[in-house]
Formats: sequence, structure tokens, C-alpha cells
Amino acid sequence: MQNFDFTSSVTFLLIAINTVVSLVALYGSPRLIEKGYLKPYRVVREHTWYELFTSGFLHANFGHLFVNMFTLYFFGSIMEQILGPVYFLGLYLTALIVSGIPSVIKFKGNPNYATLGASGAVGGVLFAYIFLFPLESIYLLFIPVPIPAFIFGVLYLIYSMYESKQERGKINHEAHMAGAIWGIVYLIVFVPNTIDHFLTVFGLL
Repeated sequence: MQNFDFTSSVTFLLIAINTVVSLVALYGSPRLIEKGYLKPYRVVREHTWYELFTSGFLHANFGHLFVNMFTLYFFGSIMEQILGPVYFLGLYLTALIVSGIPSVIKFKGNPNYATLGASGAVGGVLFAYIFLFPLESIYLLFIPVPIPAFIFGVLYLIYSMYESKQERGKINHEAHMAGAIWGIVYLIVFVPNTIDHFLTVFGLL
């Protein structure tokens, strides 16, 4: 495997853009957050579909930004090496947009609902990794116990589905699920030999 030049990578560029835009919005120009929010009620009535994109580069607070960028740092650099910069950027951006669609459908009648963050796009990258490396171990922040990737993925989806039905809190579980599923779909549809790789991992090919 070639050495990864992080400073010239798509992963670095995405982290830099997310960080700069989010910090400017949080501490310099809060109006950017109001303008860039994904508000389904506004989207379907004013056709502000750009919010599916802009909301993914804004974050609610520094902790929200840090967790997303920390995850993208580790899994994005790996996936970019494997897929190449073009396929990787396609994965990230399509996951960003697709992950917001369920929220638009579910909350289009709620004028008070708004969401933001890169979680859907980052989830797409994470689950693309899980699909390619289901038997690798994943370490979670503050939980120093290795978890097989596919087990983490299953538990993550179960938890997200459960919390989505509860409709409590401010976490966009719909985006998490949609981004995660899209990460797998993207590989299967757009990246050659994905299925063959998956079957090989389990000794089925």
C-alpha cells in the first residue's frame, strides 16, 4: 500500500471545509446556520433543496463537529486509499444528500423541525468500511474494547431504528440509517468487484 499523503487528500479537504464553515457559523456568523439548516417544512414549500447539501457542513456545537471529523479522519483516509479520490468523494457527497431525504419526507409537515451535521455522510463512509472489512475490529471513543465491525454495524442500525421510532431528542437517526445503508448501496452499485470482495472475506468465493 502506498503512503497516504493526508495533506493533499479529499479527506483532509472535507475535514477542513467542515471545520472552517462550522466554526465560522458557530462563533462568527450564526445566520449561516439558520440559512443552511435542513428544514423539511421550508424545503418542500420554498424548494430550498440546497439545504440537503449545506446542512451537512454545519454543526450544532464543537463536540458535534469533533466526533464527526474524528470518525471521518480515521475511516475516510482508509476508504480514500481503497476507492481512490473520485469514488470516495462520490460516496461522501451522495451519502450527504441521500441521508437527508428521509428527514424531508418524515418531517415535511413540521415547521419547527430542523437538522444539521455531517453524520449521514460520515455514516456512509463508516458503513462502506464495515461492508468491505466486516471482520475487522472497531474501537469506540471511551470504550477500549474491540468490536467486530459487522456486529457494530448491526447494533448501530438496531439502535437507530429504535430511537427513530421514539421521536425524542435532537439526534437525526433517520439520517444515520439512510447514510449507513447508502454507504453499502453505493459500493455495490458504483464500485466494481465489491460483491466479489465481500464474498471472499467470508470464504464464499
